[in-house]
Amino acid sequence: MAFFTCIIQKMGNLVHKLLTMGLEHKKILIAVTGGIAAYKINFLIRDFIKKGAEVQVIMTPSALNFASALTFSTLSKNPVFSDFYGVNGTWNNHVELALWADVMIVAPCTANTLAKMVHGQCDNLVIATFLSAKCPVFIAPAMDLDMYAHPSTRQNLEMAEDYGHFIIPAEEGELASGLVGQGRMAEPGTIVKEVEDYLDSGKQSRNFAGKTILITAGPTFEAIDPVRYIGNHSSGKMGFALAEEAAKRGARVILISGPSSLQTQNKNIELHRVTSAKEMFEEVFRYYEGVDVAIASAAVADYAPKDVALEKIKKNEDNLTIELVKNPDILGTMGERKTRQFLVGFALETQNEEVNAKSKLEKKNLDMIVLNSLRDEGAGFQKDTNRIKILTADAMEEFELKSKEAVAQDILDFVEKKTLK
Repeated sequence: MAFFTCIIQKMGNLVHKLLTMGLEHKKILIAVTGGIAAYKINFLIRDFIKKGAEVQVIMTPSALNFASALTFSTLSKNPVFSDFYGVNGTWNNHVELALWADVMIVAPCTANTLAKMVHGQCDNLVIATFLSAKCPVFIAPAMDLDMYAHPSTRQNLEMAEDYGHFIIPAEEGELASGLVGQGRMAEPGTIVKEVEDYLDSGKQSRNFAGKTILITAGPTFEAIDPVRYIGNHSSGKMGFALAEEAAKRGARVILISGPSSLQTQNKNIELHRVTSAKEMFEEVFRYYEGVDVAIASAAVADYAPKDVALEKIKKNEDNLTIELVKNPDILGTMGERKTRQFLVGFALETQNEEVNAKSKLEKKNLDMIVLNSLRDEGAGFQKDTNRIKILTADAMEEFELKSKEAVAQDILDFVEKKTLK
């Protein structure tokens, strides 16, 4: 009986560990501002504590009108600060609070506090701590629907996101004013999950904040007539995965895509659609000079029909001859015009893979090339997976077959190592 009791206890401990490992021992600093949703912070503290996190709470002076510092202190088992100085004249050190935290959450975040955060108006302990924070910051806005929809609020939220902070959007529902609409603070469970997902997925890297990354994706279609074209099987999945991952790491992403059914809703990704190689060439060099990193993952057609028929070509003969001419070399020109950009190319090969990739690396003046082979099962066009090798002038690293999202992480990890030394 004792044996089975021991097994059950061990299984229970394992389950607890699996459920809490994302937040276990993490230091969570919650900044509460003056909104009616402050009462929900009781549940937020409780949920973080249950998952093994350590929680500390700070408050704006107006937040004290909506929630009890004593309740927050009791739940978190830590003192709660709302002023720079304690009752005995001691200094509540905002720098130490900021450095203590692994994650800072501003919830509920009022329109007033949001404006102070993005414009650096430091008149209370919460803002001073925020301005000193080096950790990821999550912002959970809460206000009436017209305030939330106001252009100044939308602009401030976009600015906060541009600074690299994470916005947890307000939810729809009944508001304190009696109106119904978007403005309710996200539920505590939603906030906890956002933070937990962030910690579990490795998205804590924000090393590309303030950087601009240009990415090309998908195929190009070269018109034969108004109906037919020359193209390839590229889906754009690799380029879109790279764009999403770069945006998660704080970059402003310029994504130039050939024909693809893929979409993005990420506000940090500027999606530009093109069709032909010439259109992609023009779009790339509209932005190339001002970017920090350029990743050319598009499968650009090497040749295009010399003459494009104005009307559909009729099937009158047994044979059809189409004269092809070379398209502009987008990647080669990027290499020639490179000044400060870190330039990444792709090579899809079927034979002599490493030799051909190394030759392309040198010939196109690349800093790094990503090699994948059609001979590898699960790699290539239209697949959700890929297997790559990364080559530089003096090194090569090989990776296992992974999802294209995981491959994007590997590629950008490599770029980070090379560009952020």
